[in-house]
Amino acid sequence: MAHGETEPPADVDARIQELSEQGNLLADQGKSREAIEKFIAALNLVPEPITDWEASTWLLASIGDMNFQLKAYQHAARALADAMHCPGAIGNPFLHLRLGQCQLELGDRKRAADELTRAYAIEGKDIFANEDRKYFAFLKTVIDPPEGGKW
Repeated sequence: MAHGETEPPADVDARIQELSEQGNLLADQGKSREAIEKFIAALNLVPEPITDWEASTWLLASIGDMNFQLKAYQHAARALADAMHCPGAIGNPFLHLRLGQCQLELGDRKRAADELTRAYAIEGKDIFANEDRKYFAFLKTVIDPPEGGKW
């Protein structure tokens, strides 16, 4: 990677964007498996090492999210954990949320607590608004309530 580059070459980047958009459309239609195929095809175009590129962050996040929707928690956790090695991932509340949810589903309560706490610390209760209530309920068992005691 040349110094200062954040995107792959223009032709490759255009194809990555195109596949990603196709994946997003499929995801919006509830076709998670087909979406994953598009996101993986796009990820396969990212130059090595893929951890140097921002595109890898959102492609792996998308793969993880689709696997989460399919309840394929092991696959989801792997993609999300890989995303954490890419630019801009650490501190992304959505990535921490999804990874924490996967870890809870896989029975790793310690890792789940860590990731869900990070998501909550960054985004607050709102990040849990559209999620199954069990995740926020779990979080409340592992951290102290905010000052004033109101969640």
